[in-house]
Amino acid sequence: MLNKVPEVVLLFWVVKILSTTVGETAADFLADNVGLGLTVTSLIMAALLAVVLVVQFRTRRYVPVAYWLAVVLISVVGTLISDNLVDNFGVSLWTTTIVFGACLAATFAGWYRSERTLSIHTIVTSRREAFYWLAILFTFALGTSAGDLVSEELGLGYLTALVIFGALIGLVSLAFWKGGLNAVLAFWTAYVLTRPFGASLGDLLTAAPGDGGLGLGTNGTSAVFLVVIVGAVAWFTVQDGHARRLEADPETLAA
Repeated sequence: MLNKVPEVVLLFWVVKILSTTVGETAADFLADNVGLGLTVTSLIMAALLAVVLVVQFRTRRYVPVAYWLAVVLISVVGTLISDNLVDNFGVSLWTTTIVFGACLAATFAGWYRSERTLSIHTIVTSRREAFYWLAILFTFALGTSAGDLVSEELGLGYLTALVIFGALIGLVSLAFWKGGLNAVLAFWTAYVLTRPFGASLGDLLTAAPGDGGLGLGTNGTSAVFLVVIVGAVAWFTVQDGHARRLEADPETLAA
C-alpha cells in the first residue's frame, strides 16, 4: 500500500497543535461540562477511536479525513488516559510522565528492531502503521502528563508552560534546519513537544482567570479550533484529489 502519513509541511504542524488543543478542551468539556465524568468519557472516546482506526487501517493510502479524525480522537484518548491515572487513581504526574516516556521509548525500540527505521515516510505496511499509531498515542499521553507537570505540579502556570514548550520546539527546529539534527529524531521530538504546547494553550484559553487562564471557556474554544481543523482537512482533501488526478493523467494536468 502507499504511504499512510501526510507530507510534513507547516499546515501539518498547525493542524496537529490545534488537534492537541481540541483534545485537551474536548476531554474537559465532555467530562466536566456535559457531566459524563472521566470514566464514561474515556469509554466513549476509546470506542470511537477504535472504529476510526479500523477504517484507517483498511485504507490503502493516506485519506485526510480518516487520518486527521484518528489524530483528534487519539489526542482526546491520550489526554483521558493521563487524567484518569492522576485524578481517579491518584498516580502522581511525575510517575505518569516517566512511565509514558518509557512506554514511548519501548515502542520506538520495538519499531526499530522490527523495521530498522522510524521514518514516517515508510508507513507502507500494517505492522509499521500499528507501531506508528501506538507511538502517537504515547506521545499524547506523555505530552499531557508533562504539560500538567510543568504548569500545575511545579506551579509555573499555563503561560509559562506555553513559553517553555514553544521555546523547546523552536530549538528543535533550529537544530534541524541549521545544526544538522537527524530528521527522524527532530520529527518525533517536535511531535512530543507540540502536545504539551497545545495542551498549555488550551488550558490558558479556557481556564478561569483565577486559575491563570483567560476564561474563554471550552465550548467556544473547541468550536473555533474544530472549524479551523475542518477547513484544513478540506484543503488536504482537495490537494490529495489533485495529486490522484495527476498520478492518473500527468500529461493532461501538466498541460
